[in-house]
Amino acid sequence: MALASLFHAALIFLVSIHPVNAATAPVVDLGYARYQGVVDAKLNITAFRGIRFAAPPTGRLRFQAPSSPSPVAGIQQAFDDPPQCYQGALGASATNPLTTRDVDQTEDCLFLSVYSSSLNSTASLPTIVWIHGGGYATGSASQYNGADLVQDSNNEAVVVVIQYRLGLFGFLAGQEVKDGGALNAGLLDQEFALRWVQKNIHKFGGNGNKVTIWGESAGAGSVLQHVVAHNGKTSPPLFRAAITSSTFLPSQYGYADTVPTTLFNDVAGQAGCNGTKPLNCLRTVDGATLANININTILAGFFGTFTFVPVIDGSFITQSPTTALSQGKVNGNILLSVTNTNEGLIFVNQSVQYDVAEYVRTLFPLFGAKESDAAAAIYGSLGSPLDQVTQIMTDSIFLCPTYSLLDAFHGNAYKGEYAIAPALHGQDLINYFPSFTGFNSTLIYNNTAFVNAFTQGFLSFAANLDPNDKLLPTIAPVWPKWSRAAETEIVFNRTALGAPHIVPTHTSSALLKRCAFWKSVRHLAAQ
Repeated sequence: MALASLFHAALIFLVSIHPVNAATAPVVDLGYARYQGVVDAKLNITAFRGIRFAAPPTGRLRFQAPSSPSPVAGIQQAFDDPPQCYQGALGASATNPLTTRDVDQTEDCLFLSVYSSSLNSTASLPTIVWIHGGGYATGSASQYNGADLVQDSNNEAVVVVIQYRLGLFGFLAGQEVKDGGALNAGLLDQEFALRWVQKNIHKFGGNGNKVTIWGESAGAGSVLQHVVAHNGKTSPPLFRAAITSSTFLPSQYGYADTVPTTLFNDVAGQAGCNGTKPLNCLRTVDGATLANININTILAGFFGTFTFVPVIDGSFITQSPTTALSQGKVNGNILLSVTNTNEGLIFVNQSVQYDVAEYVRTLFPLFGAKESDAAAAIYGSLGSPLDQVTQIMTDSIFLCPTYSLLDAFHGNAYKGEYAIAPALHGQDLINYFPSFTGFNSTLIYNNTAFVNAFTQGFLSFAANLDPNDKLLPTIAPVWPKWSRAAETEIVFNRTALGAPHIVPTHTSSALLKRCAFWKSVRHLAAQ
């Protein structure tokens, strides 16, 4: 199976859990609807799966900002996972891994799920909002059982898992969308869900003043976008803390730049909407037809890249994320970021013989010979050309954006590295979500002490704003804050004999030097 297919098979999996020892939950009144979930009496966790938080983004609401759902009478049963948003693919993937699925795909997909252990408690708990990854093209709430995080928090957190529009449905850009719709609709969906949390989470036992947003891959990239949203002045504040697992920052162009405009014209052409008022025409096209256009367009992209991603829209995102971070314009008070050692490997075709400078120009089409040659020179000592381009993907899209995030929080941040070999992108997920059942979901290092030490850092941070103020005791050493003065992070690894090896480590100066290069060319990299 191709690496791209392996990646998607690892991310696209389905979980629909009905506890054996279950009972119906109390009814929660949201004003526009009343929902009833399921109580797992053994775990003392109540799950509300598939709560509608926004109106169906269909018809005239397609490519528009999310809006409030219409009132509905009667009690709505929140027993099952919601349908997925229409799914995409990975650039240059030879197959579509979504041919077999148990959860429907639909355009009407703006749902979230809530997991709580304190539904009837008078003491409100810290709240974690999980944003799924998948390159802004794939993923769903059904992939992540939030009860896993509740259990790992010793039942001391409420967890919300959200969905948002993907691919062209959530990230189609261009002047036409600016004039007649909403840019970055998928990010606006996420923000709308965060505002829903502020309004409603107290009804589920959560504390709206103690919200942590957490995501992996494009979910972590989404966290980055919310950190810099509105120039760091989102009002009212929607979260106090942010966690990123494998920050993902692909090129983020201006909404009317050549790449977004070309993509819009291509989509309109495939849909037969290249006449006058193409956006209005696109709103009349069958959703399934647009879903196929979405997949075809993404598959035509460069290997390992995603086609429809956030843009600089002039309102929600006003400038390049890296520039905003360098100016310290951030939402939230504190950050925890973890990256995997070999983030980029699955996004690079390992069967190709590369010219490094040419690869850089293909990955970043605004680069000229000067910049691509400079990148090739910087990475020239890092093994074979394949090794070099793999490290370029790792650094430029994942690692270096993470250090830009860390810098923006001015010493009020923590950095970790998941290094259990092969430490590929996404292999940390099963540590947070033990019920992960997708391809390659076997726990690489099945050591309870290690897993507890790793996961407790995240959950203790979400609850107490400090990974060292633990909800449960672990073997982890003190996790120092990351700053340019200290440049120290925790590496989670194991010894040659198989024992946990979790130690504070000085960040590689060579890596930080490479990141300084990527920061210097951020305008051409469109980051």
